[in-house]
Amino acid sequence: MPDGSALPAPFTVTPAALAQVAEIAAAQGRPSAGLRLAVEAGGCSGFQYKFDLAEAPEADDLVVEGRVFVDPVSLDLLRGAQLDWADELIGAHFKVSNPVAVSGCGCGVSFSVG
Repeated sequence: MPDGSALPAPFTVTPAALAQVAEIAAAQGRPSAGLRLAVEAGGCSGFQYKFDLAEAPEADDLVVEGRVFVDPVSLDLLRGAQLDWADELIGAHFKVSNPVAVSGCGCGVSFSVG
């Protein structure tokens, strides 16, 4: 029987990341587009994040806040993660805080799982 505690969200997006998705889409003349986040094999640590604009989600995507689309295979490697927008001295970029990742590269684009 459930204990009443809520399960953690499978994937979350910060307001800063949502605002940046809208800004990028508008700048590219695609104001209704969303951000597709995928995980692919590759990178210096085994897996890498891939970001693309997409007009609409695929039928089996997780849709977060109506603007971020994650496919089921990638979601397995992103469970409990959060997408944020970081504006740092080294540059501005989407940043994924991923509890599944056990190590990552210095630039934060690739990661490995245990």
